[in-house]
Amino acid sequence: MAQTDTFFSGYTARRHNRWVQLAAGIVCMGLIANLQYAWTLFVVPMDAKHHWGQAAIQLAFSIFIITETWLVPVEGWLVDKFGPRPVVIGGSACAALGWILDAYAPNLPVLYVAAVIAGIGAGCVYGTCVGTALKWFPDKRGLAAGLTAAGFGAGAALTVIPISNMIQRSGYQHAFVFFGLFQGACILLLATLLVRPKPPAHAAGAKRIVATKTDYTTKQMVRTPLFWVMYAMFVCVAAGGIIATAQIGPIAKEYGFAAMPVGVLSVTLPLLTMTLSINNMCNGFTRPLCGFISDRIGRENTMFMTFLGEGLALLGLMHFGHNRYLFMMFSGLVFMCYGDIFSNFPATCADTFGGKYAAGNAGTLYTAKGTAAMMVPVASLLSAHGGWNTVFVFVACTSMMAGVAAKLILAPMRRRWILNSARQSVIPDSGSQSSPVASHD
Repeated sequence: MAQTDTFFSGYTARRHNRWVQLAAGIVCMGLIANLQYAWTLFVVPMDAKHHWGQAAIQLAFSIFIITETWLVPVEGWLVDKFGPRPVVIGGSACAALGWILDAYAPNLPVLYVAAVIAGIGAGCVYGTCVGTALKWFPDKRGLAAGLTAAGFGAGAALTVIPISNMIQRSGYQHAFVFFGLFQGACILLLATLLVRPKPPAHAAGAKRIVATKTDYTTKQMVRTPLFWVMYAMFVCVAAGGIIATAQIGPIAKEYGFAAMPVGVLSVTLPLLTMTLSINNMCNGFTRPLCGFISDRIGRENTMFMTFLGEGLALLGLMHFGHNRYLFMMFSGLVFMCYGDIFSNFPATCADTFGGKYAAGNAGTLYTAKGTAAMMVPVASLLSAHGGWNTVFVFVACTSMMAGVAAKLILAPMRRRWILNSARQSVIPDSGSQSSPVASHD
């Protein structure tokens, strides 16, 4: 009996270890990654079967992104209130159901409903895992958010080749059903391990000179100009990455080498499959790296480098992308720079507005990705009339503008905000609820 008690007490301790919780969140994120990053593989075969038009099919992708992102504040509130486990369990069911409906959708309205359901599932998992990572690691927010987001960025790299092969061998419908059920079941099992964040004392008490000591609710946060500056920057940078995510398949097909075999490191694959694998690995690798760097050299300094890098990579893709190897290289660079927003912005949000409401606050900022996703069908229309060069120039300019804004606008605004919060935190609470910097501990 004593041995049994010792086993269960050790198991409980391991479950409550913050690194175990982080690992579970990373794997969950990897399992929902295909909902976004493998979508481009299904667009052409779906259009070949139903003849709905690629722009109409890509609208489902935009609906998915909008649903995934715009409901994250609600899902973050549920996590703050009820804990991570029930929210992720619900997300696992929606993630599976969404892809099963995609497989058998007889018309576009059903495809769009499936996109909403899959978006809810992805949002439940994404918002929960990122929000709880920020709470578990107040001393390493950039790294924790980056590692968690890396699961979403790189997770599809492990399965994009099997999905592509299954589509070629058995059809896109079979691939939707198989991977929908597989991903949903695995997320459900991992959800049972999740517990409410309780960071160790040494982490909770860590001193961070760039972080506020005041916790702001989401309602207070959205009333500040600082939040909307961050939101606009997120949209500007996300637009380029999301358009590349959704349109890289059609672009490669238009350039005439989507199915052309290419060899990299003794591995030969169709160019599109190889490109997607490289993109996902770059997207995943850069997230913890940028988070780690931002913990040391500052959030805005890291943003400046990566946002300018994304813009330059998009211009490189425009000028040199008709060479198949340069197409893969510049596409990978786009995703390497784009991935920074998914580690840097959540960490910046928690540093600026506190960790107590991190899930809801970071989720609210994450809705900027949904706003950016509305550019995907617009990009399809622009490419039909002005070509892809018009699209590349537009998103490259917006990304580089965001990089400059990080240094010239966001950095001084955040510095003033944190200093003002520090001054207010030493003023005794008079009972007034009208102060925008009142503590909510």
